[in-house]
Amino acid sequence: MLELKNVSFEVEENSKQKDIIKDISLTIDDNKFVAITGPNGGGKSTMAKLIAGIEKPTSGQILWNGVDITNMSITERAKMGISFAFQQPVRFKGIKVKDLIRLAAGNQLTVSGACDYLSEVGLCARDYINRDVDGSLSGGELKRIEIATVLARDTELTVFDEPEAGIDLWSFKNLINVFEKMHKEQNKTIIIISHQERILNTADEIIVLENGRVREMGKKDEILPRLMNGYEVCKKFV
Repeated sequence: MLELKNVSFEVEENSKQKDIIKDISLTIDDNKFVAITGPNGGGKSTMAKLIAGIEKPTSGQILWNGVDITNMSITERAKMGISFAFQQPVRFKGIKVKDLIRLAAGNQLTVSGACDYLSEVGLCARDYINRDVDGSLSGGELKRIEIATVLARDTELTVFDEPEAGIDLWSFKNLINVFEKMHKEQNKTIIIISHQERILNTADEIIVLENGRVREMGKKDEILPRLMNGYEVCKKFV
């Protein structure tokens, strides 16, 4: 279970303090698929980074399974079973796809095993397994490879920051299937930052962030109809 208790986050802008996240308290139960959405600039990506440990709260606490992880690094949180997928995945010069997936798995994963993870995200393994994770890969290819590493890590909680960014229609539909499988078949907790209606419609619960505060939080069937009437939800991939 993930708990945020009175979490705030500030940055300095033009010699002044700017509030990005404002005194947020919420609980996300185990095995939930939660979508975080809301207007641009509302604090969604910052929230994801606070959960993952990329940023530290200015005040408040973050607890994971009852343990205070507020001041833990991203590495420490990863060891506790938290994964994070970036909106713009990192490129690694000099490392091959198979080695990246092996590192993520944390064990002596075979090439065949690495290929299985690539197949899960809709990539032809023989075309990618020996590719370098560099500038020769498109944004969509890199995104799917990153998600393959997330699958290989097999953690309890995964946070995705706008996974639809920069990918094509076919890739998007395939990724929706991956998320559904992670949630339903593997009983994982998933948090996705997204504006996409298809993702929001797949979630168990939706959190709406606006101006750094939780505007609404509840079951999808309660929140989504109001969102469709009150916010600009992207329908591009529906």
